[in-house]
Amino acid sequence: MSAVGSSASSSSAKRLEGKVALVTGGATGIGEAIVRLFREHGAKVCVADIQDEAGQQLINSLGGGDNHQNVMFVHCDVTSEDDVSRAVDAAAERFGALDVMVNNAGITGDKVTDIRNVDFAEVRKVFDINVHGAFLGMKHAARVMIPRKKGSIVSLASVASVIAGMGPHGYTASKHAVAGLTKSVAAELGRHGVRVNCVSPYAVPTALSMPHLPQGARADDALKDFLAFIGGEANLKGVDLMPKDVAEAVLYLASDEARYVSALNLMVDGGFTSVNHNLRPFED
Repeated sequence: MSAVGSSASSSSAKRLEGKVALVTGGATGIGEAIVRLFREHGAKVCVADIQDEAGQQLINSLGGGDNHQNVMFVHCDVTSEDDVSRAVDAAAERFGALDVMVNNAGITGDKVTDIRNVDFAEVRKVFDINVHGAFLGMKHAARVMIPRKKGSIVSLASVASVIAGMGPHGYTASKHAVAGLTKSVAAELGRHGVRVNCVSPYAVPTALSMPHLPQGARADDALKDFLAFIGGEANLKGVDLMPKDVAEAVLYLASDEARYVSALNLMVDGGFTSVNHNLRPFED
């Protein structure tokens, strides 16, 4: 390897070295994958979640504890502005700054195939967590990032942010809202040097998504069956989309490699949303 190549490799090994990140919904699923990858890349991470036991187990597995200097857990219900504000302040006070805010907490809502049977309270809950939670994360991250004139805010959206038929009505509407909110807040915070983006993955095998498989598509091995079904519908073959793949996209947007990227809805979908799956013009 040349000296130049070696230097480039070395400099990119820890892409978040010296940065502080807060990840909502960070105890399990995609959030956990983000937390683990951020730690691998040198970030100090605050895990914010309502799942206290899972959150504590995660930071313990990362070498955490009362005296650990690089990872912490805070209880946070993203529908509570006080909780979100306290989480942001806790991270900034413990680690001295907040460079990256990841609004990952989200739910899909109940699987209901007839709008006449949808419980509106459930739709409101989905919006409270997916949209209002992301808004509060953006608001309070901006509060501490604006004075420093830098920062990266990344929210988790979905392929349901650009197409329909990938989940319940409330979920689809909420993810469209997250994408629009991302653009709007990016438009405001650009003058302060703060970047705002979102990531939209195709179906990922997590506890949230797997219950939404069509009836009859499940087998005893839920993960294997999920991957087989989703893979059959996917555009890009030979690759199973996993939580770490989504985390890698979030890592890019959080890092200085994306220093001039803002207002982007980064699709991690293997081209799924760019294809008309009904026409199938490229099949033999």
